[in-house]
Amino acid sequence: MLPPGMPLSRFKVLDLTRVRAGPTCVRQLADWGADVIKIEAPPDGKEGLGGDRDGSDFQNLHRNKRSLTLNLKAEEGKKIFYKLVAEADVVVENYRPDVKNRLGVDYETISKINERIILVSISGFGQDGPYGNRAGFDQIAQGMGGLMSITGVPGEGPMRVGIPVADLCAGMFAAQGTMLALLEREASGKGQWVRTSLLEAMIQMLDFQAARFLKEGDVPGQAGNDHPTNIPTGVFPTTDGHINIAVAGGVMYERFCRAMGLEHLIEDERFATSAGRSKNRIEMNALISEVTETNSSEHWIIMLNDAGCPSGPINSMDGVFADPQVKHLNMAVSVDHPRMGKFEVVNQAIKMSRTPSSVRSATPEQGEHTDSVLADLGYDEATISELHTNGVV
Repeated sequence: MLPPGMPLSRFKVLDLTRVRAGPTCVRQLADWGADVIKIEAPPDGKEGLGGDRDGSDFQNLHRNKRSLTLNLKAEEGKKIFYKLVAEADVVVENYRPDVKNRLGVDYETISKINERIILVSISGFGQDGPYGNRAGFDQIAQGMGGLMSITGVPGEGPMRVGIPVADLCAGMFAAQGTMLALLEREASGKGQWVRTSLLEAMIQMLDFQAARFLKEGDVPGQAGNDHPTNIPTGVFPTTDGHINIAVAGGVMYERFCRAMGLEHLIEDERFATSAGRSKNRIEMNALISEVTETNSSEHWIIMLNDAGCPSGPINSMDGVFADPQVKHLNMAVSVDHPRMGKFEVVNQAIKMSRTPSSVRSATPEQGEHTDSVLADLGYDEATISELHTNGVV
């Protein structure tokens, strides 16, 4: 039962997604109250996409859903799916473009059943074009989208980011597109086809780096831990590890130099301007490191923040969730699984004062809600039993 008053509680979503980009989109909708039916293929004894169902990744991605098993290649399976479409608001899929057409879950087909339906499609490279039917993978998009060319230490070759950033951003953009389409439908009364891809998401996330090229023709390269333009911003050694320091603008730079006992650098011609500091970053970083490595990370973080200069720790994952600010923000939230008991998953980053998100239920077992969903569609017990026997569900 959905808590009353959640932002998306009046919407029903059919989830055909797998792996990560699609489930990331649907998780956003589910956590904010949408009634999500996760449609999965009936068990066939083969390892599925998305990893171990009991694993942390799968459990984190698929909470707050109901699970229906359904063979979309069977005619009776399609009939059941189309009955669901008739009363749903959104369908989310991340098949290759040609697959959805073969299965009959394309927008042209389902919009004839329900003109208010919103189809959300996430692909690797777009729904058409030279690469339209290629299978998408996060690291491929990171490389094609330019991110790997600006990540890593100069001279050491391209480097992937430590999270599947193309998948995650495509999923988040798809969720945003879903809500835009739902808002527009309130005025037009009609659904539409929402599309994004890993490649498009990656390029939009390049932001100022892409803008530098588009406007100025500047092809950015790797800068390691240094900021591409604002120096000194980077990683500096301490007696017990490393810290991040981020200094932007002339006023903050002067404040930073005074706080660190490096007042002479303010008048140093090499570092007097932002362009000079960027050009001579190696020398500047070396001078700063000689100071930071004389005391602890905690000392510098407190001192610099008190002086109005951003600084922070470089946490391992255990350090992240032990951090008092992270605890205060409630970024780990407990879920109660009927078989595995209580454990924590990652909470939403958005906080709302009246209608907060909620993790209401753990990831369902495969097909856990098949019979109840079919009963809601009007199927009787005998028919449901026959559908099981025939491998339709």
